[in-house]
Formats: sequence, C-alpha cells, structure tokens
Amino acid sequence: MMKRIFNKLAGTLLAASAWAGTVFFTVAHAARHAVNDLPGGPAVNQLNLHPAVTKIAQEQAWLHWFMLILCTAIFVAVFTVMFYSIWKHRKSVGHKAVNFHESVTVEIVWTIVPFIIVILMALPATKVVVAMKDTTNADLTIKVTGMQWKWGYDYLRGEGEGIGFISSLDSTHREMSNNGGPKPGQVVDDYLLKVDNPLVVPINKKIRIITTANDVIHAWAVPSFGVKQDAIPGFVRDTWFRAEKIGDYYGQCYELCGKEHAYMPVHVRVLSAQDYAQWVSGEKKKLAAKADDPSKVWTAEDLTRRGEKVYAANCAACHQANGKGAGPIKPVDGSAVVLDSDKGKQIAVLLNGQNNGAMPAWKQLSDTEIAAVITYTKNNWSNKTGQLVQPADITAARP
Repeated sequence: MMKRIFNKLAGTLLAASAWAGTVFFTVAHAARHAVNDLPGGPAVNQLNLHPAVTKIAQEQAWLHWFMLILCTAIFVAVFTVMFYSIWKHRKSVGHKAVNFHESVTVEIVWTIVPFIIVILMALPATKVVVAMKDTTNADLTIKVTGMQWKWGYDYLRGEGEGIGFISSLDSTHREMSNNGGPKPGQVVDDYLLKVDNPLVVPINKKIRIITTANDVIHAWAVPSFGVKQDAIPGFVRDTWFRAEKIGDYYGQCYELCGKEHAYMPVHVRVLSAQDYAQWVSGEKKKLAAKADDPSKVWTAEDLTRRGEKVYAANCAACHQANGKGAGPIKPVDGSAVVLDSDKGKQIAVLLNGQNNGAMPAWKQLSDTEIAAVITYTKNNWSNKTGQLVQPADITAARP
C-alpha cells in the first residue's frame, strides 16, 4: 500500500515538475522572442479575425459571428432536448420504452425548421460572396504573379499604369531566420513580413487584383481586406478590395508552394490620394532611369557594379552575401557552373531554374539584370574567370 502511495505521489510530483518546466520554457521563450501587436498584421494572443478595413472584411466578420452564434444556439437546443429526454425518461425512474410509428407532424417540423435555418444562413452569405466576385468598375487594376518565392506586381490600368516590380522578403529578415531568428531580447514585430517593395494603393479606390503564377499554385491573401485568391499557373483569377484606412497591411502566401513558402509575405501600403500620386511619379522616374537597351555593350566595371545590387536584392537571401550558400543551398563561390567557360550553362539556370524549383527561375528580371548578376558572380569572391555576359547573350537565350 505504501509503495502504491509513494509511486502515485512520485508520479504527481513528476507531472507537476513537467508542467512547471513547460510553463518556464514558455515564459522564457516568450521573453526571448518578445513581440508586440503589428498594426495591419498579427496580434499577440490573437483570437478573433483581423480588424477589418474594407466593407467586405466587415461583412465577413459579421457572418462569422452570426454563423457561430446560430450554430451554437442550434447545438445547445438540440442537445438540451436530447439530454432532457434521456434524463427524464430513464429506466431507473420507472419509464418503459414505447413503440410508436412515424409522426407526420414531427417530420414536417424537422423539415421546415432546418430549411428556414438554411435560408437564414444562405441569404446573407450569398450576398457577401456575390459582392466579393464583383470586380467591375475598378479604379485600378493590378496583376499579381506568384513565383517561387516572391510576388510580381504589374499596374495594368488606372493611375500608375506601366509600373511593375518584384516584392521579396527583406534580405535582413531572411538572414535573421538563417541564424535562428531574432536575438534574445530583440523585438521584431514584422519578423518575416517585411518586404523590399510593398504593393502601394490609394485609399477609397476599388482595386482589382488579377492573380496568376509562373511555376506552382500560390495564394495572395490579406486578412484585413478579407481577400484570398489562388494564383494558378496558366489561369487568371481576380478579386478586389477598397481599403478605407491608411496604413500598412500584411498577409502571406496561403498555399503550400515549396520549401521557401514561409518566406513569401504580402505587404500592402495604403496611401492618401496625394501621397499615392507622388509615389507614382517617383516610380515612373525610377523606371525611366532603369530602362536599358538590351543591345548596349557594357563595360566589366559597370556590369559588376550593377550585378552586385541585383545579387544583394535577389540572391543573397539564399546564397548569402559571401556566396557560400547555407544548408542544402549550394554555394556560388567556387560553383562548377559559375566557373565553367560555357556561360550558357549559368544563363540557362537563371532563366529556367533547376533541381525541380529548388533554384527558382529568374526570367522576370531584365536581360541587363541577369547579365550583370552572372558577370558579378563569375568575377567575385574566389571566382576570377574574367568572363563577361552581355544583355544580348540573355536575349538570344530566352525561349
């Protein structure tokens, strides 16, 4: 008996110790990675939907609570009747089972009542779904292209038409992730949500989003807008939003799209009409300055300088700034493909990718950018090949 009591007490103490250890670890982990609420993004201990900044998101939130309350009421009513019947007519108080046949009245009631409930649920839901798909009369149309593992934005119609850019995870956040995340005590509220080029839109304008992809299925989503739309290769889908509050809003790719899926955030910046017009003006000046003649012959110095910027913006996140790679990612420094005298091999890798998408294709970059980054990698670190790649070489190699 004493042995049993001792074993039970020991088990209880071990369980309490394990629980205390878990609590300590949780508190310590929270202290190590302390974060605050991110306006427009996730909140600490968030239980509800994101604060809505569009009418559609507000209606979705209302539907969410309406359906939850209605279903809870049905659950309580049904199980109350069931448990009451079981308890009131139990055998121990003398009740006996009764044989009876179908009741037309009961069958009519349990057919009509659920039908009414379904109609009550379907009418508001249908209204919201129809509104979500009405992309007509948009003030601005933007094509969103999902790619492993970044987003391409092209302004097709409206103010800003002709602007286009790539949005990737900020390289400092990727490096932070490669090194195990934020340092103890370091507060990074937008960890793995910060991008180099956010999508910028004006407030109170209907923004039509056209989604597609150039490799695998992705999904563009911003919870505060009530928007989630799959981006499927070979297909064009669309959705829309009208933001009613200035600020920064965050989302992610919501479709498992490969090993870098966690590094594919969405960042939308909503500006006033005046600030948006200034942003458009600045972007168009940048585009004009970047416009390159693919037939231009560049010097080695200019190509290398340009290539260093392209590498830092697009390649360093995986291959590291020193070209050594990380984990399964192969190094660029000393790479056989980079050192090979046949420059066509490296050109093919950048245009088409390799290893089933582990190295993604970069055909969305301009011919000059690809030529520059190849030249940079062929003549940096321990790679001293002396080889140059001109934009015309990339133009000739494109399918």
